[in-house]
This record gives sequence, structure tokens and C-alpha cells, in this order.
Amino acid sequence: MPSAAPFQLGWEEWIALRELGLPAIKAKIDTGAKTSALHASVIEPFGPAHAPQVRFLIQPDPGDPALEITCSAPVVDRREVTSSNGERELRYVIETHAELGGLTWPIQLTLSNRETMAYRMLLGRGAIQPSWIIDPNASFLQPPLGYQIYQGLPRRKPVKRPLRIALLTREPKNYSSRRLIEAAEKRGHVIEVIDTARCYMRIGAIDAEVHYDGEALPRYDAVIPRIGATITDYGMAVLRQFSNTGAFCLNTAGAIGRSRDKLLAHQMLARAKIAMPITAFAHSPKDTAGLVALAGGAPIVLKLLSSTQGKGVLLAETRKSAERLVDAFRGLDANFLVQEFVEEAGGADVRAFVVGGKVVGAMRRQAEKGEFRSNLHRGGTASEARLSPQERDVAREAAKVLRLEVAGVDLLQTKDGPKVLEVNSSPGLKGIEKATGKDIAARIIEHLETVVRPLSRHREPL
Repeated sequence: MPSAAPFQLGWEEWIALRELGLPAIKAKIDTGAKTSALHASVIEPFGPAHAPQVRFLIQPDPGDPALEITCSAPVVDRREVTSSNGERELRYVIETHAELGGLTWPIQLTLSNRETMAYRMLLGRGAIQPSWIIDPNASFLQPPLGYQIYQGLPRRKPVKRPLRIALLTREPKNYSSRRLIEAAEKRGHVIEVIDTARCYMRIGAIDAEVHYDGEALPRYDAVIPRIGATITDYGMAVLRQFSNTGAFCLNTAGAIGRSRDKLLAHQMLARAKIAMPITAFAHSPKDTAGLVALAGGAPIVLKLLSSTQGKGVLLAETRKSAERLVDAFRGLDANFLVQEFVEEAGGADVRAFVVGGKVVGAMRRQAEKGEFRSNLHRGGTASEARLSPQERDVAREAAKVLRLEVAGVDLLQTKDGPKVLEVNSSPGLKGIEKATGKDIAARIIEHLETVVRPLSRHREPL
């Protein structure tokens, strides 16, 4: 029986490093070098001391500097390496799997800036098996790949790698923040809490930066915004700046702005033919009676456009009390909505929690006796809810219209079908997780993993 032909390599070959998101890279085979090396720029260590990670950028195609891939991997060592020109450098060492000619094997790579080199990767003799034959006069003895494979990269399933995530919040110790941190760390990511109010920005044409406590923040793969209503405008500016640095923002500043502007949100939902309680808008109206009539007459609900967690939401049970409240709001020179009161809902609504276009959990919120607002912050109680197909469709569509990746969609269940009360861009996790017993935080992190792409630039249109 004839023996298998020996595995042969030329002095240059195409290699795939798929765990790093690099399906093709041209490598020089160099038996004179013991250590293998990979081109890397903007090398940033992160993560805890007991499990260090490193994040870096690479332009795999020397002829296309605009093709920039973000990579990250666990650090296995730091090693002093002497380059071909005699310079000594302390480099990070990572381990990944290489694919070449149908073979897959583990390989250690040192990270170094090789942008002046013709090859973005060097395969040293430490990664070459003794039985392999290297022909220094031949090129590409193994099947070629080619950089054209990167053309479809943004639409491909992303690689799994440790992500560096920023949690943008002013309340790092509340339930939602703690659960997101736990879920991210459990899945091998590094998540850092950033106080929105302590961020400041340098806005210029050279490179976008976000500063924090006297230093420029590093590049993040993703940002999870948990921006409070009292800091919406500044929080959105900070979030846009993170987007300009290349970070993927789970909910964009534009989507948050649309959801927080209740008038705009209602107008967008109405244009999409999504059912809502009859709503009228006013800014210091002179025709008080006419405004109340537009909403169907008493009883009506009045909502300040800046209301949150049930604050700034009032019920007027009679025509006279409705007109008095409208006049009072007018005296405050306030922007407010007047909305039909759906009495058949019985002080209850349903919150559908949407992540990535899917309803991952739902709870029924019941107001306490004598209260019409079902918010849990106002004493309401929660229990798991089973949604009808129509209710699921409405919740998904409402989040889609406002372009929210994560949303809490509040629905009223009526004889005419579900009606959208509000769409929340920073829904709390405590009520929904306790009511359903589901790990909603994990679903958010899992979704984040699917939308962060290897390409390094995520830009939100302004």
C-alpha cells in the first residue's frame, strides 16, 4: 500500500484564522524564525489580571488599508522577541487555530505592527510540523484563498470572540446593571461600567475620542446604553461619539431619541398603522374643551412628554377635571399628550420585552387598588403573560418602527385587539426576569454577539 504524499508548503501560502475573524491572510513561511507573528495595530490589553485579553486591529490586505478587522483573543504570554533588524520588543502572545490545505492545528502568534512588511503574517518553524516539506522556490502549493472573501464579511455570521463592552449607566449597582454584567462575564466577555455624566468628548476630524476621568477611553466593541430620562440629550451625544469611534451601540442615539420623544414615537407608530389609544397633542392650547373632545372625552389621561415610570401621568375622570388639568398644564407652558383612557383594561397592561426583533418574555402588570398606573415603581404587581400571535406581532413591529434592538413595548389588551401605550428604550430587567423566570440579560448579550461584526467600523448615521 503506497504511503501518503508528504504535506508540502511553498515559501508563501494562504492561511485562515477563523477564530480571529480572518478567513484569508497571506503568510510568509519563514523557517529561519522560530516564532510566528501577526500584524496588529492599536493593541489594547483588557480584562482581569487572572484572565487577560487583548484587542487589536488588523488590515489583512496590504493593498486595501480601508479593510480593517477587529480581533480579540486571550493572552497566553508576553514574550521578548528579536526582530529581523535586531530590535528587541516585548510582545503579546495569543493562541488560535490555523487552517491550511485541509489541516487545522493550534498555533501561537506574537502581535506586532507589520504595516511596513509585505506579509501580514509570518509562519515560523515553531508552527511547522517536522514532517512537512518546505519548497523555498515554490509559491502557494496549497489551495489559494484570496482577499475577495472579505467582500461579503459584514453579512456573514460573526465569529465568536471575547468582546470589550461598555455599559453606559449612572446606576451601576441597580438590578439591571448587575444582571448585564453577570451575563456578559459568564459568556467570556469583559464589561466596563461608564458613568454617562462623567464622559466628555473631543470632536474633531482626525479621530473621535471619548474622555473619562482625565484619560481617553479605549475602543469598545459594543456599548449597552442605559441612559436615564434626566440625561437623555447629553447621553445621546455621548452615545453618538462612541458610535463614531467604531463601537456598535445596542440601541442607537437616534432610536433612543425617537422613543423618548412621545409625540414623535406616536406619530411614527400611527404612520405604521399600529393601534394606539386615541391621542391628542397640545402646547398651551386655547381650545381646552376641543382638546379633551379630540381624545374622546372624559375620562382622559394626560402625559407630559418627558414622563417616565408613571411620573407626570394623570387621570382626569370628568370633563371638568380634565379641563382644569389641561389648563394647569397650559399654565406650566408644558408639552403634553391627552390620551383616551381605556377603562376595560382594568388598570393592567402587558409589557413585551423585545430583543433583536423577537419577543423573549412578557409580563402582565396590574395596578394596585385605587391606582390606574400599572408601573412596578408605583406599586404595581407583575406576573408572566402569554401573548397572542397578534400581540407578539404588534410588539415586534413597534420596536422595528423605532429601530430599537432592545425595547419594552407596553400594550393594552382591548376588545379591538392590542394597543401600544409606550415603547421603552431602557426597559428594566428586574420585573420581567422575576415574573417570567427567564434569563433576559443573557438573551441581550447573546444578541449582541450576533450583531457585532468583525469589520471594525460601526457608524450610526447622524
